[in-house]
Amino acid sequence: MTVTIKDIARKVGVNPSTVSRVVNGTASISEETRKKILAAMEELDYHPNSLARSLVNGSTSTIGLIIDAGNSDAFSNAFFIRSVSAIETVAQQRGFHLLLAGDTDRGMAYAVKNLVQEHKVDGVILPVSIVTEELLALLLKQQFPFVVMGEPAQEEKGVYWVDMDNEHGSRQAVEHLMRAGYRHPVLLVENRGTVFEKKRIEGFRREKKDLGIAWSQDDVIECGTKPEEIGVVVRRLLQNEMDVDSLICPNNIVAYHVLTELKRQKKSVPYDIGVVTFDNYPLAEYMDPPLTVVDVDTYQLGEAAANALFDRIKERPGEGGNRLLPTRIIGRASTIGGEGEIV
Repeated sequence: MTVTIKDIARKVGVNPSTVSRVVNGTASISEETRKKILAAMEELDYHPNSLARSLVNGSTSTIGLIIDAGNSDAFSNAFFIRSVSAIETVAQQRGFHLLLAGDTDRGMAYAVKNLVQEHKVDGVILPVSIVTEELLALLLKQQFPFVVMGEPAQEEKGVYWVDMDNEHGSRQAVEHLMRAGYRHPVLLVENRGTVFEKKRIEGFRREKKDLGIAWSQDDVIECGTKPEEIGVVVRRLLQNEMDVDSLICPNNIVAYHVLTELKRQKKSVPYDIGVVTFDNYPLAEYMDPPLTVVDVDTYQLGEAAANALFDRIKERPGEGGNRLLPTRIIGRASTIGGEGEIV
Protein backbone atom coordinates (compact mmCIF):
# COMPACT_ATOMS: atom_id res chain seq x y z
CA MET A 1 0.00 0.00 0.00
CA THR A 2 1.27 3.47 -0.91
CA VAL A 3 2.29 5.59 2.06
CA THR A 4 0.64 9.05 2.14
CA ILE A 5 1.20 12.33 3.98
CA LYS A 6 -1.67 11.37 6.29
CA ASP A 7 0.20 8.22 7.34
CA ILE A 8 3.28 10.28 8.21
CA ALA A 9 1.17 12.82 10.12
CA ARG A 10 -0.58 10.07 12.09
CA LYS A 11 2.71 8.47 13.10
CA VAL A 12 4.32 11.74 14.21
CA GLY A 13 1.14 13.21 15.72
CA VAL A 14 0.92 16.37 13.65
CA ASN A 15 -1.45 17.75 11.05
CA PRO A 16 -1.01 16.60 7.42
CA SER A 17 -0.45 20.26 6.50
CA THR A 18 2.66 20.30 8.73
CA VAL A 19 4.08 17.29 6.91
CA SER A 20 3.26 18.97 3.60
CA ARG A 21 5.19 22.09 4.61
CA VAL A 22 8.24 19.98 5.47
CA VAL A 23 8.02 18.11 2.16
CA ASN A 24 7.69 21.32 0.15
CA GLY A 25 9.95 23.48 2.32
CA THR A 26 7.33 26.24 2.21
CA ALA A 27 7.26 27.34 5.87
CA SER A 28 9.32 27.45 9.02
CA ILE A 29 8.94 24.32 11.16
CA SER A 30 10.75 23.64 14.42
CA GLU A 31 13.89 21.58 13.92
CA GLU A 32 12.66 18.93 16.34
CA THR A 33 9.38 18.45 14.45
CA ARG A 34 11.12 18.49 11.09
CA LYS A 35 13.54 15.75 12.18
CA LYS A 36 10.66 13.59 13.48
CA ILE A 37 8.81 13.95 10.18
CA LEU A 38 11.91 13.15 8.12
CA ALA A 39 12.61 10.11 10.31
CA ALA A 40 9.04 8.88 9.85
CA MET A 41 9.28 9.39 6.10
CA GLU A 42 12.41 7.25 6.02
CA GLU A 43 10.97 4.56 8.28
CA LEU A 44 7.76 4.25 6.24
CA ASP A 45 9.64 4.61 2.93
CA TYR A 46 7.59 7.62 1.89
CA HIS A 47 8.42 9.31 -1.42
CA PRO A 48 6.68 12.56 -2.44
CA ASN A 49 4.77 12.55 -5.72
CA SER A 50 6.68 15.14 -7.70
CA LEU A 51 3.94 15.49 -10.32
CA ALA A 52 1.32 16.18 -7.66
CA ARG A 53 3.62 18.69 -5.95
CA SER A 54 4.16 20.44 -9.27
CA LEU A 55 0.41 20.76 -9.84
CA VAL A 56 -0.12 22.15 -6.35
CA ASN A 57 2.71 24.68 -6.06
CA GLY A 58 3.40 25.41 -9.72
CA SER A 59 7.04 24.34 -9.44
CA THR A 60 8.76 21.61 -11.41
CA SER A 61 11.54 21.40 -8.78
CA THR A 62 13.90 21.27 -11.76
CA ILE A 63 16.39 23.71 -13.27
CA GLY A 64 17.90 23.42 -16.72
CA LEU A 65 21.45 23.78 -18.04
CA ILE A 66 21.55 24.42 -21.78
CA ILE A 67 24.46 22.76 -23.53
CA ASP A 68 25.78 22.48 -27.06
CA ALA A 69 24.92 18.82 -27.64
CA GLY A 70 26.79 18.84 -30.93
CA ASN A 71 30.09 19.82 -29.30
CA SER A 72 31.65 16.57 -28.11
CA ASP A 73 34.61 18.47 -26.63
CA ALA A 74 32.31 20.12 -24.08
CA PHE A 75 31.66 16.80 -22.35
CA SER A 76 35.37 16.05 -21.97
CA ASN A 77 36.16 19.59 -20.81
CA ALA A 78 37.27 19.55 -17.18
CA PHE A 79 35.87 23.03 -16.58
CA PHE A 80 32.45 22.04 -17.91
CA ILE A 81 32.41 18.97 -15.67
CA ARG A 82 33.41 20.93 -12.55
CA SER A 83 30.80 23.62 -13.17
CA VAL A 84 28.07 21.05 -13.79
CA SER A 85 29.05 19.23 -10.60
CA ALA A 86 28.66 22.46 -8.62
CA ILE A 87 25.30 23.28 -10.21
CA GLU A 88 24.03 19.78 -9.44
CA THR A 89 25.17 20.07 -5.81
CA VAL A 90 23.39 23.40 -5.29
CA ALA A 91 20.25 22.05 -6.95
CA GLN A 92 20.20 19.01 -4.66
CA GLN A 93 20.66 21.21 -1.60
CA ARG A 94 17.58 23.15 -2.69
CA GLY A 95 15.56 20.00 -3.34
CA PHE A 96 15.75 20.45 -7.11
CA HIS A 97 16.86 18.27 -10.01
CA LEU A 98 19.19 19.35 -12.83
CA LEU A 99 18.16 18.77 -16.44
CA LEU A 100 20.76 19.04 -19.24
CA ALA A 101 19.19 20.11 -22.51
CA GLY A 102 20.26 20.97 -26.04
CA ASP A 103 19.16 20.42 -29.62
CA THR A 104 21.82 19.90 -32.29
CA ASP A 105 19.43 19.76 -35.23
CA ARG A 106 16.96 22.55 -34.41
CA GLY A 107 19.21 24.88 -32.43
CA MET A 108 19.51 26.18 -28.90
CA ALA A 109 16.51 28.53 -29.16
CA TYR A 110 14.27 25.54 -29.87
CA ALA A 111 15.65 23.64 -26.86
CA VAL A 112 15.05 26.61 -24.55
CA LYS A 113 11.61 27.32 -26.00
CA ASN A 114 10.67 23.69 -25.41
CA LEU A 115 11.71 23.86 -21.74
CA VAL A 116 10.02 27.21 -21.10
CA GLN A 117 6.72 26.80 -22.91
CA GLU A 118 6.16 23.24 -21.75
CA HIS A 119 7.01 24.22 -18.14
CA LYS A 120 9.66 21.54 -17.78
CA VAL A 121 11.95 23.66 -15.59
CA ASP A 122 11.70 26.65 -13.25
CA GLY A 123 14.77 28.39 -14.65
CA VAL A 124 17.80 27.87 -16.91
CA ILE A 125 21.55 28.49 -16.91
CA LEU A 126 23.14 29.41 -20.23
CA PRO A 127 26.90 29.14 -20.90
CA VAL A 128 27.92 32.41 -22.57
CA SER A 129 29.32 30.48 -25.55
CA ILE A 130 25.80 29.62 -26.75
CA VAL A 131 24.06 32.91 -25.96
CA THR A 132 22.40 34.58 -28.94
CA GLU A 133 20.09 37.56 -29.33
CA GLU A 134 17.31 35.13 -30.25
CA LEU A 135 17.74 33.19 -27.01
CA LEU A 136 17.82 36.30 -24.85
CA ALA A 137 14.78 37.80 -26.59
CA LEU A 138 12.81 34.61 -25.96
CA LEU A 139 13.65 34.45 -22.25
CA LEU A 140 13.13 38.16 -21.62
CA LYS A 141 9.78 38.14 -23.41
CA GLN A 142 8.61 35.21 -21.28
CA GLN A 143 10.05 36.85 -18.12
CA PHE A 144 11.59 33.45 -17.45
CA PRO A 145 14.32 33.16 -14.80
CA PHE A 146 17.77 32.62 -16.31
CA VAL A 147 21.43 33.32 -15.63
CA VAL A 148 24.34 33.45 -18.06
CA MET A 149 27.53 31.68 -16.97
CA GLY A 150 30.19 34.01 -18.35
CA GLU A 151 30.13 37.71 -19.19
CA PRO A 152 28.21 38.49 -22.41
CA ALA A 153 29.67 40.77 -25.06
CA GLN A 154 27.08 43.48 -24.37
CA GLU A 155 25.21 44.54 -21.26
CA GLU A 156 21.43 44.23 -21.51
CA LYS A 157 18.78 45.05 -18.95
CA GLY A 158 17.31 41.94 -17.38
CA VAL A 159 20.28 39.75 -18.33
CA TYR A 160 22.14 38.51 -15.26
CA TRP A 161 25.54 36.83 -15.42
CA VAL A 162 28.38 35.53 -13.28
CA ASP A 163 32.00 35.18 -14.38
CA MET A 164 35.56 34.99 -13.10
CA ASP A 165 37.40 38.32 -12.89
CA ASN A 166 39.67 37.66 -15.85
CA GLU A 167 40.96 41.23 -16.02
CA HIS A 168 42.14 41.15 -12.42
CA GLY A 169 43.61 37.67 -12.93
CA SER A 170 45.74 38.96 -15.77
CA ARG A 171 46.93 41.86 -13.63
CA GLN A 172 47.86 39.41 -10.87
CA ALA A 173 49.95 37.38 -13.32
CA VAL A 174 51.92 40.44 -14.48
CA GLU A 175 52.44 41.66 -10.91
CA HIS A 176 53.70 38.23 -9.84
CA LEU A 177 56.20 38.06 -12.72
CA MET A 178 57.51 41.56 -12.07
CA ARG A 179 57.97 40.79 -8.38
CA ALA A 180 59.88 37.63 -9.33
CA GLY A 181 62.34 39.70 -11.38
CA TYR A 182 61.02 39.16 -14.93
CA ARG A 183 60.85 42.24 -17.13
CA HIS A 184 59.21 41.30 -20.43
CA PRO A 185 56.11 39.08 -20.16
CA VAL A 186 54.05 38.10 -23.20
CA LEU A 187 50.37 37.16 -23.00
CA LEU A 188 49.21 34.21 -25.12
CA VAL A 189 45.53 34.02 -26.09
CA GLU A 190 43.65 31.42 -28.09
CA ASN A 191 41.08 33.81 -29.57
CA ARG A 192 41.17 37.60 -29.21
CA GLY A 193 37.46 37.80 -30.03
CA THR A 194 36.10 36.17 -26.86
CA VAL A 195 35.01 38.41 -24.01
CA PHE A 196 37.16 36.71 -21.39
CA GLU A 197 40.30 36.95 -23.56
CA LYS A 198 39.58 40.65 -24.17
CA LYS A 199 39.34 41.14 -20.40
CA ARG A 200 42.68 39.38 -19.91
CA ILE A 201 44.30 41.55 -22.58
CA GLU A 202 42.96 44.69 -20.91
CA GLY A 203 44.21 43.60 -17.49
CA PHE A 204 47.63 42.76 -18.97
CA ARG A 205 47.86 46.18 -20.67
CA ARG A 206 46.70 48.14 -17.61
CA GLU A 207 49.02 46.40 -15.16
CA LYS A 208 52.05 46.95 -17.38
CA LYS A 209 51.09 50.61 -17.72
CA ASP A 210 50.56 51.02 -13.96
CA LEU A 211 53.97 49.46 -13.28
CA GLY A 212 55.65 51.76 -15.81
CA ILE A 213 56.48 48.93 -18.23
CA ALA A 214 56.48 49.62 -21.96
CA TRP A 215 53.36 48.30 -23.68
CA SER A 216 53.19 46.99 -27.23
CA GLN A 217 50.50 45.18 -29.21
CA ASP A 218 53.23 42.64 -30.02
CA ASP A 219 53.17 41.56 -26.37
CA VAL A 220 49.80 39.85 -26.95
CA ILE A 221 49.97 36.90 -29.32
CA GLU A 222 47.20 34.65 -30.60
CA CYS A 223 48.63 31.14 -30.27
CA GLY A 224 45.73 29.00 -31.48
CA THR A 225 44.85 25.65 -29.96
CA LYS A 226 46.87 23.11 -31.94
CA PRO A 227 50.26 21.87 -30.66
CA GLU A 228 52.05 22.76 -33.89
CA GLU A 229 50.62 26.32 -33.85
CA ILE A 230 51.72 26.84 -30.26
CA GLY A 231 55.17 25.44 -31.04
CA VAL A 232 55.61 27.89 -33.93
CA VAL A 233 54.65 30.83 -31.70
CA VAL A 234 57.15 29.83 -29.00
CA ARG A 235 59.98 29.36 -31.53
CA ARG A 236 59.31 32.76 -33.10
CA LEU A 237 59.37 34.44 -29.69
CA LEU A 238 62.71 32.83 -28.88
CA GLN A 239 64.21 33.76 -32.25
CA ASN A 240 63.22 37.45 -32.40
CA GLU A 241 64.88 40.34 -30.60
CA MET A 242 62.11 41.15 -28.12
CA ASP A 243 64.02 39.68 -25.14
CA VAL A 244 60.91 37.90 -23.90
CA ASP A 245 61.59 36.36 -20.49
CA SER A 246 58.15 35.11 -19.40
CA LEU A 247 54.90 33.78 -20.85
CA ILE A 248 51.31 33.88 -19.57
CA CYS A 249 49.28 30.99 -21.01
CA PRO A 250 45.47 30.90 -21.40
CA ASN A 251 45.01 27.38 -19.98
CA ASN A 252 46.72 24.14 -18.95
CA ILE A 253 46.67 22.60 -22.43
CA VAL A 254 48.45 25.53 -24.06
CA ALA A 255 50.87 25.65 -21.12
CA TYR A 256 51.72 21.97 -21.62
CA HIS A 257 52.63 22.55 -25.27
CA VAL A 258 54.59 25.69 -24.33
CA LEU A 259 56.66 23.71 -21.82
CA THR A 260 57.21 20.95 -24.38
CA GLU A 261 58.55 23.41 -26.95
CA LEU A 262 60.73 25.22 -24.40
CA LYS A 263 62.34 21.90 -23.44
CA ARG A 264 62.84 21.08 -27.10
CA GLN A 265 64.64 24.42 -27.50
CA LYS A 266 66.82 23.67 -24.42
CA LYS A 267 65.34 26.55 -22.41
CA SER A 268 65.29 26.32 -18.63
CA VAL A 269 62.03 27.04 -16.81
CA PRO A 270 61.97 29.21 -14.70
CA TYR A 271 65.49 30.63 -15.22
CA ASP A 272 65.50 31.31 -18.97
CA ILE A 273 61.73 31.70 -19.29
CA GLY A 274 59.10 32.01 -16.56
CA VAL A 275 55.69 30.43 -17.23
CA VAL A 276 52.31 31.27 -15.68
CA THR A 277 49.01 29.77 -16.76
CA PHE A 278 45.37 30.51 -16.13
CA ASP A 279 43.50 27.61 -14.47
CA ASN A 280 44.86 25.35 -11.78
CA TYR A 281 42.71 22.40 -12.79
CA PRO A 282 43.35 19.73 -13.93
CA LEU A 283 47.08 19.48 -14.80
CA ALA A 284 49.05 22.50 -13.61
CA GLU A 285 50.50 21.14 -10.37
CA TYR A 286 51.51 17.85 -12.04
CA MET A 287 53.56 19.30 -14.89
CA ASP A 288 57.36 19.46 -14.99
CA PRO A 289 57.99 21.93 -13.50
CA PRO A 290 54.72 22.45 -11.59
CA LEU A 291 53.10 25.59 -12.93
CA THR A 292 52.43 28.90 -11.23
CA VAL A 293 48.76 29.61 -11.93
CA VAL A 294 46.05 32.21 -11.92
CA ASP A 295 43.52 30.03 -10.15
CA VAL A 296 40.13 30.20 -11.91
CA ASP A 297 37.74 28.21 -9.74
CA THR A 298 35.16 26.84 -12.19
CA TYR A 299 33.43 24.89 -9.42
CA GLN A 300 32.82 28.20 -7.66
CA LEU A 301 31.59 29.62 -10.97
CA GLY A 302 28.97 26.88 -11.34
CA GLU A 303 27.97 27.27 -7.70
CA ALA A 304 27.54 31.04 -8.08
CA ALA A 305 25.52 30.61 -11.29
CA ALA A 306 23.16 28.15 -9.63
CA ASN A 307 22.66 30.34 -6.55
CA ALA A 308 22.05 33.36 -8.77
CA LEU A 309 19.43 31.40 -10.71
CA PHE A 310 17.59 30.45 -7.53
CA ASP A 311 17.60 34.14 -6.58
CA ARG A 312 15.99 34.92 -9.93
CA ILE A 313 13.41 32.14 -9.44
CA LYS A 314 12.52 33.47 -6.02
CA GLU A 315 12.30 37.10 -7.13
CA ARG A 316 10.72 36.54 -10.55
CA PRO A 317 11.73 38.55 -12.43
CA GLY A 318 13.68 40.44 -9.76
CA GLU A 319 16.49 42.91 -9.95
CA GLY A 320 20.09 42.28 -8.99
CA GLY A 321 23.67 42.85 -9.96
CA ASN A 322 26.05 40.79 -12.01
CA ARG A 323 28.96 39.16 -10.22
CA LEU A 324 32.68 38.79 -10.87
CA LEU A 325 34.40 36.07 -8.83
CA PRO A 326 37.95 36.62 -7.55
CA THR A 327 41.02 34.84 -8.90
CA ARG A 328 44.25 34.15 -6.99
CA ILE A 329 47.87 33.39 -7.74
CA ILE A 330 49.25 30.02 -6.65
CA GLY A 331 53.03 30.14 -6.99
CA ARG A 332 55.03 27.07 -8.05
CA ALA A 333 58.38 26.19 -9.60
CA SER A 334 57.69 27.58 -13.11
CA THR A 335 58.50 31.10 -11.86
CA ILE A 336 61.55 32.19 -9.85
CA GLY A 337 60.72 32.25 -6.16
CA GLY A 338 57.15 31.23 -6.93
CA GLU A 339 56.95 28.08 -4.81
CA GLY A 340 54.59 28.37 -1.89
CA GLU A 341 53.18 31.80 -2.78
CA ILE A 342 49.40 32.15 -2.65
CA VAL A 343 47.94 35.62 -3.27
